Amino acid sequence: MKLLSSRQSWMVISVLSVCLLAACTSRPRGPIPVEDRVAGQSTSRPVQRVQPQAATNSARTTAPVATSSPISMGPAMAGSENAGKPGYYSVRPGDTLTKIALDHGQAWRDIAKWNGLENPNMIEVDQVLRVAPPLMEAAANRQTKPVMAQNQVPPSSATNSTPTPTATSAATSNTPSASPPANASDDGMSFAWPHPGPVLAGFDEAKNKGLDFAGKAGDPVLAAGDGKVVYAGSGLRGYGNLVILKHNNTYLTAYAHNQTLLVKEDQNVTKGQRIADMGSSDSDRVKLHFEIRKQGKPVDPAKLLPARP
Repeated sequence: MKLLSSRQSWMVISVLSVCLLAACTSRPRGPIPVEDRVAGQSTSRPVQRVQPQAATNSARTTAPVATSSPISMGPAMAGSENAGKPGYYSVRPGDTLTKIALDHGQAWRDIAKWNGLENPNMIEVDQVLRVAPPLMEAAANRQTKPVMAQNQVPPSSATNSTPTPTATSAATSNTPSASPPANASDDGMSFAWPHPGPVLAGFDEAKNKGLDFAGKAGDPVLAAGDGKVVYAGSGLRGYGNLVILKHNNTYLTAYAHNQTLLVKEDQNVTKGQRIADMGSSDSDRVKLHFEIRKQGKPVDPAKLLPARP
């Protein structure tokens, strides 16, 4: 084996020294310890290096969506200042104009007119609708001619004569006042049975808002009183082919699940008139569902119908 000269040995030692010094001073490949100083103490924690391209991609995938930015509220819905006032109603999810009209004892066409609805099918949740006639308050506050008390004499004749009872007034005072018919409503409205068949289900304010009558398909459905057709159609879920009559400012009657409707909206009908044929539309069997509503609230028809023979 050939021995190195002293000069060659010195050169090898120098190269090894340089390599060792470079290895000691080079950075570690792992996370760089970062010194934290808290309350006079020194601790080290690693900081993860992130490549520039990776950081860019991460920012793209975790960018906040539009919902994280403040949402600007639009202008208040027209009529919202009337919310909660008597004679107004705030639309709820699932409402239709027909349902709102039935629940408030009105014709849907009237509600559409009072609120300027060009398309009655376009109503929005929280929209505030007038459900009472606009002139009702004006009519209630209208000044009427004062009525004189009984036996009061007009001022023009008070100084000339003394009032004396006449034969007419005496006869009138002895005439008994006419009494309303049995089972009449408090405003004198009387109803007739809409169908002669047996009652399947009675009134239940929570489960059944009227009476259900059994019968055969095609049996006549009769108007329970004089009135005007304010709805004839199938747009109210759960009622099928439906007729609604308005009898006065207080009462409506509804006739549901019909097979055929024989009347049209705005048509005047008389008590006992055939308005539909019994059917099973939107029902599991042939029947007539009959309701009486007082100012939109369902009441027990049995209390307003006459006794059956």
